Amino acid sequence: MPTIKDNLHEVLATIPDGVQLVAVSKYHPTECVAEAYDAGCRVFGENHAQEMARKAQALPKDIRWHFIGHLQRNKVRQIIPYVTMIESVDSTRLMLQIEKEAHICDRTIDVLLELHIAQEEAKTGFSMEECRTMLRDGLWRGCRHVRICGLMMMASNTDDEQQIRSEFMKASQFFDEIKQEFFPNEDYFKEKSWGMSSDYQIAISCHSTMVRIGTRIFGERAY
Repeated sequence: MPTIKDNLHEVLATIPDGVQLVAVSKYHPTECVAEAYDAGCRVFGENHAQEMARKAQALPKDIRWHFIGHLQRNKVRQIIPYVTMIESVDSTRLMLQIEKEAHICDRTIDVLLELHIAQEEAKTGFSMEECRTMLRDGLWRGCRHVRICGLMMMASNTDDEQQIRSEFMKASQFFDEIKQEFFPNEDYFKEKSWGMSSDYQIAISCHSTMVRIGTRIFGERAY
């Protein structure tokens, strides 16, 4: 039976240079994260604040923790001491809360703006028009402890590869649009986080720079 180390190396062999792997460790025990760490992985994704804080306290301090799930504003304080990037910023109010808590901790937190492109109501995130409006309103420019580094999205949960590719390309084209309009000289605005275990190779072909892979590394989740 393949080990987590075997799975990790198999996945890494399919990811080109310039694309960051985020190993999605949510719902998996600390021991599994440690096994992936020992195999060389340093970037892990979690989507529950309490679980991330608990793991961050127990595991090596050079791990870069990404928060990838829907984040409630009242949970921001729990993760600010540990998180490296929050990939799921879906409102101005959330961004301002991150700014407030990061200021208290004297940290600067990298964030991605989450887009809702998929044909599923359950998914969260800005529509493209909402994202344009938020950026044009400009409140984010006053955030000294939040750095917008790019976009995140999830494709529809479908077997239709053409639809998945279309959604990824729509996100990529939108990235180019807002890069040119709002971040033309900011080298840090470069991340396009789309692609998961089932569709990451399509995502990479659609200009993703960051893929979030859990099941292919850790197996089915231990709920």
